[in-house]
Amino acid sequence: MRHPKPLAEIVSTGRYVPSNVVTNDDLAARMDTSDEWIRTRTGIRARRIAPDQEGAAHMGAAAARIALERARVDPGEVDILVLSTATPDRWLPSTACDVQALLGCTNAVAFDIMAACSGFIYGLSMAEGYLAAGRGEVALVVSTEKMSSIVDWNDRSTCVLFGDGAGAAVVKPSNGSGRGILSSHLRSDGNLAQLLWRPAGGALTPLTADVLAKGDHFVRMAGREVFKNAVRSMAEASHAALHDAGLTAADVDLLVPHQANLRIIDATAKYAGIPPEKVFINLDRYGNMSSASIPVALDEAREQGLIGQGANVLTAAFGAGLTWGAMAWRF
Repeated sequence: MRHPKPLAEIVSTGRYVPSNVVTNDDLAARMDTSDEWIRTRTGIRARRIAPDQEGAAHMGAAAARIALERARVDPGEVDILVLSTATPDRWLPSTACDVQALLGCTNAVAFDIMAACSGFIYGLSMAEGYLAAGRGEVALVVSTEKMSSIVDWNDRSTCVLFGDGAGAAVVKPSNGSGRGILSSHLRSDGNLAQLLWRPAGGALTPLTADVLAKGDHFVRMAGREVFKNAVRSMAEASHAALHDAGLTAADVDLLVPHQANLRIIDATAKYAGIPPEKVFINLDRYGNMSSASIPVALDEAREQGLIGQGANVLTAAFGAGLTWGAMAWRF
C-alpha cells in the first residue's frame, strides 16, 4: 500500500523490559547447553525474564506510559489502542482492555491483535488506517510479550531463544509534515501454521491434565523451515515496501528487523541489499521478544541517536501464522 504523502507518523516511542537478566551461562547451569552453543547458533547472550506476578498488561502499560509522556499526550486523549500479544494474561477480557484500564485511556477503543512476531507492524498499519479514515487524532500501539510463559524450559531448541518485554508508539496524523509511514507490505499463510505454533490450549483442544503432561500448550517450532521462510519472506517484503515507498536499499538509513536469530537478520539484510552497518541489533541482550522486538529496538535506536529527523527507516518481521511484513517510513 503506497501513500505519495504519509498519512500517519510515529511521534514517540517507549519500552519496558524486566530487570531480571538470564544469561546463557544461567541456562547452561540447568540444562544441557552452553553459552557457545547458544551464541554461535543464535547470536543471543542474554534475555530478560519477567517474574510470575508481572504479566503482559503490566509490561505493556509501563512502555505505553513512557511513550505517552514523551508525546505529551494525556491518556484520555487516546482514540484507539491497538495491542499485539501472543501471551495474553487471560483469554477474557483482552489485554488491550487491561492496559486501557491501567493507563486510564477512558476514551479509547481498545482491542488485541494476534499476528505473533509481526504484530507491531500489523498494529501500526491498523492505527494508520483508523487515523486516515478521520476517526481519531491519537493512536497508541502496544506490543507486549511474556514469552517465558509459553516455552518449555526443558526444550533447549526453543527456550533459549525467547525473552520478555514490551514496546509502544504514539501515532498521529502526519498533516502534511512529510514524516510518517511511506508504505507497508503485509502477508500471511495459514497453510504453514504448524511450522511455529502451540498445538493445544485453545477452544479446540482445551487445557487438560493430559495436554499439560505432554507439554502441548508450549511453543513448537520447526527451526530449519522457519529459517528458510523467514529469510525469503522478510527480504521479499522489504523489497516490496521499498518499491512502494519509492525508495531503494541505498536510501535506507537504518533497518530495524525482528530480532529472532542473528543468522536470519544477516541473511535478510544481505538479500534486501542493506549493509551490516545500517542494521540495528539488540538480539544479543534481549533474545526474541516476539512482537515487542521491533518497538523496543526502535526506541533504543532513537535514544542512541541513530534515527534523526528525515531518516528513512525500514522494519521487517516474520512470525507464527505464518505472518510477515515490512514497513518503510520517514522520521
